Amino acid sequence: MSVVTDKKRIDEIFSRGIVSEIIPSKDEFLQLLLSGRKLKIYIGADPTSSSLHLSHAKNYMFLEELRELGHEAVILVGDFTAQIGDPSERTETRKQISEEKIKENVREWISQIKPLTNFEDSENPPRIVYNSEWLSKLSLKDLIPLASNFTVQQMLERDMFEKRLNKNIPIYLHEFLYPLMQGYDSAVLDVDVELCGTDQIFNALAGRTLLKRLKNKDKFIIALNLMENPKTKELMSKSKGTGVFLSSLPNEMYGAIMAQPDEMIEILFINCTRIPLSEKDSIMALGPRNAKARVAFEIVKKFYGDGSATQAEQEFISTFSKKEAPKDIPVENARNGERWDEFLIRTKLVESKAEAKRLINGGGVDFNDKRVKEPGAVITKSGTAKIGKTRFIRIEVGV
Repeated sequence: MSVVTDKKRIDEIFSRGIVSEIIPSKDEFLQLLLSGRKLKIYIGADPTSSSLHLSHAKNYMFLEELRELGHEAVILVGDFTAQIGDPSERTETRKQISEEKIKENVREWISQIKPLTNFEDSENPPRIVYNSEWLSKLSLKDLIPLASNFTVQQMLERDMFEKRLNKNIPIYLHEFLYPLMQGYDSAVLDVDVELCGTDQIFNALAGRTLLKRLKNKDKFIIALNLMENPKTKELMSKSKGTGVFLSSLPNEMYGAIMAQPDEMIEILFINCTRIPLSEKDSIMALGPRNAKARVAFEIVKKFYGDGSATQAEQEFISTFSKKEAPKDIPVENARNGERWDEFLIRTKLVESKAEAKRLINGGGVDFNDKRVKEPGAVITKSGTAKIGKTRFIRIEVGV
């Protein structure tokens, strides 16, 4: 597959507004793209959760656009680094995740990104790699010379470590190892380019340092935005109920997008659709609801196809505009007397007891049109539950 050097097509990709920063410079990288040289471009993520959200999706969509130009795309699964725990943007230490949970998350994660990139391409398919293949083999003898490329002062310059020191919150030694391990990924893969979120620039720079010192090779870093709410400055977060998750069924995904604040419409339009930017103003002029509906349709179509998107749109109109009950909702079995918080965790509607508590205390669970007020309230009969703003389930109570 030959490399595409069409300047107009390249400019369309990089002028959409998804890219926040290119290191060392945008001009140098664009010149490299125009040169016709085939580049190895990778993006990595740790499977610390069973579901990715739309802010992750836009990263893989961007990688796919570069792959379609003829470049090699590498999707790295951080199954080893997930066991360390990325300290980026964290004010506390991440909890350790078991290998079994990581494997379960990986299976879910891979299935969720399949609609975003063409794994069936016979000439230039994307490649999936796992960093446990090399990181698990590192010995202490290997680790010491790698660690000698960085200073403790460099690590402490990170904002979240500085904040923890000021608040007397512990920083554990293994957290210093994370950027070292992620940086080593770049060197092992011998990449030309790394895609990452703006919260990962420190880790990506560690990889740039190691690649230069170990292989005398420069790596470009393309930092992509994090789809921040322009008013609240919040990022997509499952625990805060602000995410649109890729594990959602078509109706749920459509409804979750419609439930996003109005100020997120343009953010979603730019990042998660490929409707031409020339149409943005006319779509925004339709008004918040109609503009959001157009964006929701395009995103659901990307994951599930035109037919499912049309059905999801019609279901939303019936359920929320005409106040009709959903026609086809999933069924979950509950034990008679089971606590609501335990039910939500067991059925994987939430991922933790803390999240269940926040959801219920925030008025996010209704049962048979009545608000569930306490996490410890029990389920004693069958009925229909509304979880969050858009998810409906039928609960069948057994003995």
